[in-house]
Amino acid sequence: MDLSELERDNTGRCRLNSPVPSVCCKEPCVLGVDEAGRGPVLGPMVYAICYCPLSRLADLEALKVADSKTLSESERDRLFAKMEEDGDFVGWALDVLSPNLISTSMLGRVKYNLNSLSHDTATGLVQYALDQGVKVAQVARDQAVKNWKFVEKLQDLDTDYGSGYPSDPKTKAWLREHVDPVFGFPQFVRFSWRTAQSILEKEAEDVTWEDSQTGDQEGLKRIKSYFSKGPRARLPHRYFQERGLESATIL
Repeated sequence: MDLSELERDNTGRCRLNSPVPSVCCKEPCVLGVDEAGRGPVLGPMVYAICYCPLSRLADLEALKVADSKTLSESERDRLFAKMEEDGDFVGWALDVLSPNLISTSMLGRVKYNLNSLSHDTATGLVQYALDQGVKVAQVARDQAVKNWKFVEKLQDLDTDYGSGYPSDPKTKAWLREHVDPVFGFPQFVRFSWRTAQSILEKEAEDVTWEDSQTGDQEGLKRIKSYFSKGPRARLPHRYFQERGLESATIL
């Protein structure tokens, strides 16, 4: 593997990849994603994809490819070298995320936690394969998306969603077109995704939840009072009640 690009600059993100086998752009392919180095306090985190045509999957299995944790370092090196030799039907790509990138992302003013960083890196690699023309085998998902039954009974619904990935301009355009200013998105949308949330913030109406302004009922406090900094009356813990202990007011 040529690591010269990484060696020139190992302070950010570096993508390495094999040439895309022509057969992978013609036949349905299977693609796998894996990561290494998510937990250590030292060194980079690496996410990788590997893909090959379904028709050649048996050839890949014949190489005795297995979970990397069950293989020794020498076995992993041998298998990777063999896969590079079989570049006519096996392709791969990986992202190397430097310790500096991970730390600055997680500690920046706008937090970018490790789960989000990992998710976006993995989906970015899958999107890279799609952008390169790799025919990833997603027949079941395609059928589910194509025949999706919207519980909202929307009329004149445009079903040209694009790929569905956040980086796809067609997907973003569909989201902007189908956001309701009050009710938000149809259930088809993963509204917890950052892409959907940012569109909601820009396109939908703000909603403010206020507790009653008509005054407090006797014996009840307004919700906001529980978040105020001032003291509030509350029962002591059972430990203190059982022992007859009280808070000291005079020292």
